[in-house]
Amino acid sequence: MGLSSGEFILWPYIASQVGLIFLWGAVLAILTQFFLNMEIERYTLATGETALTGFNRFWKHWGLVLSIMVYFANLWPGWALSSATLSTFIFGGGDPRFIAVGMLLVIGASLTLAPVVYVALERLIFVKIAAVCLVVVLAMIFAIDAPTWQALPGGLVGIGNVPTQLGFALVLGAVAFAGAGGGQNLCQSNYIRDKGFGMGAYVPRLVSAVTGEVHAAHTVQAFIFEPTPANMDRWRRWWRFANIEQILTFVLVTIATICLTSMMAYSTLFGRPGLSNSVGFLQIEGRQLQQIVGSWFGILFWSIGAFSLFASSMGIADYTSRLAADIIKSTYLRTSPISESRIYFWLVWVLVALGCVILLIGIDQPLVLLVISASVGGVMMCLYSGLLLALNRRFLPDEIKIRSGRVAVLIWSVLFFGVLGALTVYQQVQRLIG
Repeated sequence: MGLSSGEFILWPYIASQVGLIFLWGAVLAILTQFFLNMEIERYTLATGETALTGFNRFWKHWGLVLSIMVYFANLWPGWALSSATLSTFIFGGGDPRFIAVGMLLVIGASLTLAPVVYVALERLIFVKIAAVCLVVVLAMIFAIDAPTWQALPGGLVGIGNVPTQLGFALVLGAVAFAGAGGGQNLCQSNYIRDKGFGMGAYVPRLVSAVTGEVHAAHTVQAFIFEPTPANMDRWRRWWRFANIEQILTFVLVTIATICLTSMMAYSTLFGRPGLSNSVGFLQIEGRQLQQIVGSWFGILFWSIGAFSLFASSMGIADYTSRLAADIIKSTYLRTSPISESRIYFWLVWVLVALGCVILLIGIDQPLVLLVISASVGGVMMCLYSGLLLALNRRFLPDEIKIRSGRVAVLIWSVLFFGVLGALTVYQQVQRLIG
């Protein structure tokens, strides 16, 4: 799901402006997020409870605070608008705002009518990944020239090269959206629980409030297992499997796609004057690809980009609503007959409605909307990295709690996203004052 704005827009835009010198930042962010994701998974694999619900053990409203931040970060429909904009490149015209509104309505209907939400979303994302892999493999064969391949190693190891001339907000956005970012990392808890991993097998899945056969029940306490030899053996197998899955499906796929889409932009656009700070640069890139490879490749590039961003927009609407529904039900409505699925239904449609309003009142710059979303997400990642460290040290049995090297990585995550977030806020305040 995370293969979207970072891979197709933010990192290629950086490459078009300054070359491949900042790719090391993407690798660093992805590796940091790998360990962050695994600590989110550790808590849910061990307890069946989501990380957000776990944070409430420190203060009853932590989950709500983070859910509101996720909702604010994602109510800006930058993904749907980007997808709609790419669609206009394919057909040679049209108003992206109205196309994006139509996409949002389709997303709302799809998420709230699917009998089991996760299954429907997973199938869509599998198709998306196959499509993205197709375009990057073809790009490797036809579009990326030798000088670009030669520039790649320098970009991956050139630690310290930061394109500050592009603004800290854009840099933070790219780093936060290298991989997952923001609330999407937190939703690892909900997704592995829906997949029945570890102790998540004891928690029913989220289903449609309209067409689902059963309503998702909600657990109000963690299922913490006894660390017997047999249980610890099962735990080690789950933990090994979860780490391997993340390395293959998150780390390797994300690094490869960011590098290759950035290399495509570098091959076709670097050094070209007058590139706008907008998604419009993808139109120029597609036309360059048509000249280099053939008209078919430009159409394929725009089509897969549009589909990828649409699928991500659906996934983002899902996890934003899923996180909030989990917290509202488990913390504030645990005795209410209202199901988590019903809460999810309304949260999805409120998000869709807000996105439509934002588009129709004229806020229609996709890159700006994505940077807003990513900047909020980066600040949020600093906050929950600290909470996650405390949660996995304090509330898990000694045999499975976070230790040594992974503790250091979470401390690094707090500092990494905290410093970037502070610099971004400082820069924006300076601009307002100036």
